[in-house]
Amino acid sequence: MRVAGIMSGTSLDGIDVAIVDISRKRAGVRVRPVAFHTTPYPKLVREAILGVSNSMTHTATIARLNFLLGELYAAAIRDTCKRGRIPMHSVVIAGMHGQTIFHEATPVEYLGHNVASTFQIGEAAIVAERTGLWTISNFRERDMAAGGKGAPLVPAVDYLLFRHREIGRVALNIGGIANITVIPAGADRDDVIAFDTGPGNIIIDALVYHHTHGRQTYDRDGRVAKHGKINKRLLESMLTDPYFKLSPPKACGREQFGREFAAGLIATGLPLADLIATSTELTARTIANAISGFGGISEVIASGGGVHNRFLMRRIRDLLPDLTVGTTAEHGIDPDAKEAIAFAILAYEFIQRRPGNLPSATGARHAVLLGKDSPVC
Repeated sequence: MRVAGIMSGTSLDGIDVAIVDISRKRAGVRVRPVAFHTTPYPKLVREAILGVSNSMTHTATIARLNFLLGELYAAAIRDTCKRGRIPMHSVVIAGMHGQTIFHEATPVEYLGHNVASTFQIGEAAIVAERTGLWTISNFRERDMAAGGKGAPLVPAVDYLLFRHREIGRVALNIGGIANITVIPAGADRDDVIAFDTGPGNIIIDALVYHHTHGRQTYDRDGRVAKHGKINKRLLESMLTDPYFKLSPPKACGREQFGREFAAGLIATGLPLADLIATSTELTARTIANAISGFGGISEVIASGGGVHNRFLMRRIRDLLPDLTVGTTAEHGIDPDAKEAIAFAILAYEFIQRRPGNLPSATGARHAVLLGKDSPVC
C-alpha cells in the first residue's frame, strides 16, 4: 500500500513528506521509500507558529493557522508527488502528525480537575479535500485518554523497523527534542522502553537564531559549537534540571526547553558561541546518559536533523565508546525522512485496525488504536 507521511516537528524547519510503499511481514512491516521532500516554512509562518506555541495568543490566530497549515500540508504532498513523478491516485492514505503548539503530558489542576492535554494544528479535512487522500491525524490524544503521555509515539514504529533477534539496539531521534527507543535483542512489544531524553536541537536552534539575528536557524555541522567554549558551571546547572531525574515513561517539549529556557541562557551574558557549545554538550550528555543506563545494547541507530550536526554526533560517539553509533541511512531510511515515514506507518496501522502505541513507552494503561480519520467520498 502506498502511503504519504507528513511531519513537522518542534524544530520548525518545515514540512517533511515521505511517500512509501508498506507491506506486512511476520514481526513488523516492510517499507520501501518512494519519495521524500522537505518544504521549508515561510519565515512569517514559522514566527506565527512560535507565537502560538505555549504562549498567550488569540483564538483567531490559532484557528487561522490551523487551516493555513492544512493548505500548506496539502501543497507539500502534491509537490512531493510532482517532484517524484508519482501519480497522486497511486497514494491511498496520508498520515499527518500536525504541528504541536502545546503538550502537557503530566496532569495539572485546572478548574477543579486534573487535566493532561496536547494540541496539534493543521486541519486534516483540508488535506483530505485538497488531495483526495483518506487522511489520518490526531495520533496523540487517544493514548493520553488511556493514561499515557501521548509521546513518544515513534517507538512503536522503531520496534517494527529495527527489532533484531540477536542484536540489542537503540533507535535515537534528534529533532527539536531527542528521544530513544531501547529494543533488546529478540524483544517483544512489552520489552521496549522509550522516552524523551531532553533537548535535541531546540535550544541550539533558538540560540543560533538569536546569534545570527534570524539569518540562520540551526548550527550547520556544529561549526559554532566547535569554536565555542563549554561553560562547565552552566552545564552542571542545566544537568540538574528535574526532568533528567524523572524515570520513564516521560516526555518533554517546548514547554520545558523552549523560548523561556533559551532566554534564561542569553540573560547570563555569556558569549553566544559559548552558550551554543554548552547547549550542544547538554544534548550530547543527556542522550549518552540515557543510553548508557541500559545493558545489552550494541548499536545506536540515529535519525533526525541532529545527525547533520557533525560536532554533536562526534560528542555522542565519544561519550559512548563501546557502542556502534550509525544512522538509519545504513538501514535504507533517510534520517531526515524517518519521522515522516513513522506517521505513514502509524496511518497504515490505523486502517489495519492495529494498536499504534507502546504502553511501555507512553505509560498508557493498554494498547489503543491511534488516530482520527478524515475520509474522502
